[in-house]
Amino acid sequence: MDVVIVESPAKAKTINKYLGKDYKVLASYGHVRDLPSKDGSVQPDEDFAMAWDVDAKSQKRLNEIAAAVKGADRLILATDPDREGEAISWHVLEVLNKKKVLKDVEVQRVVFNAITKKSVTEAMEHPRGLDKELIDAYLARRALDYLVGFTLSPVLWRKLPGSRSAGRVQSVALRLICERELEIEAFRSQEYWTVETDMKSAANAPFAARLVALDGKKLEKFDIPDQKTADEIEARIKASRYTVKSVESKPARRNPNPPFTTSTIQQEASRKLGFSASRTMQVAQRLYEGVEIDGETTGLITYMRTDGVQIAPEAIAQARTVINNEFGEAYLPDSPRIYNTKAKNAQEAHEAIRPTDLSRLPKSVASRLDDDQRRLYELVWNRTIASQMESVQLERTTIEIEANDAPINLRATGSVIVFDGFLRLYQEGRDEPDDADEGNRLPKVASGDKLGLEKVRPEQHFTEPPPRFTEASIVKRMEELGIGRPSTYASTLQTLRDRDYVRMDQKRLVPQDKGRLVTAFLENFFSRYVEYDFTAALEEKLDKVSAGELDWKDLLREFWKDFTGAVAEAT
Repeated sequence: MDVVIVESPAKAKTINKYLGKDYKVLASYGHVRDLPSKDGSVQPDEDFAMAWDVDAKSQKRLNEIAAAVKGADRLILATDPDREGEAISWHVLEVLNKKKVLKDVEVQRVVFNAITKKSVTEAMEHPRGLDKELIDAYLARRALDYLVGFTLSPVLWRKLPGSRSAGRVQSVALRLICERELEIEAFRSQEYWTVETDMKSAANAPFAARLVALDGKKLEKFDIPDQKTADEIEARIKASRYTVKSVESKPARRNPNPPFTTSTIQQEASRKLGFSASRTMQVAQRLYEGVEIDGETTGLITYMRTDGVQIAPEAIAQARTVINNEFGEAYLPDSPRIYNTKAKNAQEAHEAIRPTDLSRLPKSVASRLDDDQRRLYELVWNRTIASQMESVQLERTTIEIEANDAPINLRATGSVIVFDGFLRLYQEGRDEPDDADEGNRLPKVASGDKLGLEKVRPEQHFTEPPPRFTEASIVKRMEELGIGRPSTYASTLQTLRDRDYVRMDQKRLVPQDKGRLVTAFLENFFSRYVEYDFTAALEEKLDKVSAGELDWKDLLREFWKDFTGAVAEAT
């Protein structure tokens, strides 16, 4: 008998069916040990010794695992294929070693990116040992988070009664939200005007053009500051006649976005489905663990915690077949699209999030899914298929227009979609409105053509403050700055809400007074530890630990020396 350890009971049941009667598959139910929420769980004076605690439920499960392993030939650790999964395997192994039940038992680690029979059986054929560097990076991250939280939080409680906690990543995310609020409050609106015109070609075809230069000077945003100036310009434009100076048309292409990563699925599910980051990850987890199809539980998407954008060659082949069958040969590029991962930490760069079987169209599984699962599966399927579709072909046209008897210059711009390509299936959402000219078709005109002026439309505008962050835009900003890891964004944002540091208002993150006080205090006394560059640099060092280029305890020693100095100064 071989014993296999996975994380969830649903997964255990499915995998046991795949592997058969010679295997016993048990669930750890996630992490089996954690650092106790009390002082002394990490001891810097004892070379960062860590005291792990096992709760009663986990103890019961570990006893069951230990009993099963006693008579086994092999222990196969098959927890999730990321840093946390590696850590859970390590914790289980540590406990079993302490219980002395592993004598004559071979220990192996396997990882699979999808819960399908093929993925699981292939993984079992390619076992490896535990990844020591990945575990070291986990230990360093866990120790850092504990030391920051349990050193800063008591200082906060004393100085700011009512504040709940501070954390290495959550405090920096909170700072982003609070700084945006300060920008909004400090913002002073400024008036400006634009001048649009309605023109007609020689063939009487209407189109719009805007004023771009006056008296030989290119117009900047605030060059028309008030209605008086706008009215004077309107009178000058009406008094002139117009000719086409030049016409320039250029072909252009738009390529599709790569398949989803943890970060981008959270962003798009927020924009398109209105899901919070944590809701997205919960629904994705259920799709990963699978539903019953033809009497067998099958995972519908690959693992949802990933920085990778590449997909397996067989998935690309499937996608190309689906595109050809569903959309026709015109939508199939000559060669497959290959995407490269930009994530710094290659250890976590698994496949992108994609359907396990791309021939499983959303409509074919809709009846087996609840509404959230159906919508998210369709989003993942559409994005994956679109990533392998033909580019959008555009024609971008610019018409330059000049007055015959005055130094007035107008310009009309438009983009015509010549071939819709991947847009037939999928268009990425945007956090803020976009004023692109796509779809604005211009009439055929030629240089020297006389144009008719139908109407002049001066428009008043006021500058607007930067928008508050949505969950999608804060996730995007954190990723750009290298703060935290995509797999932690959902829990970080949930913590800020749970602590009453922020609230949601019309899907925007609004800092509460408590959150603003905490941020102001940390910026005042611990400015270095809420700096974006510092937090990102720490992530890079953790990546070096993962890659075996830096000892995790050297990283902790360097950090702790600086950090304790700052705490002493603040208190």
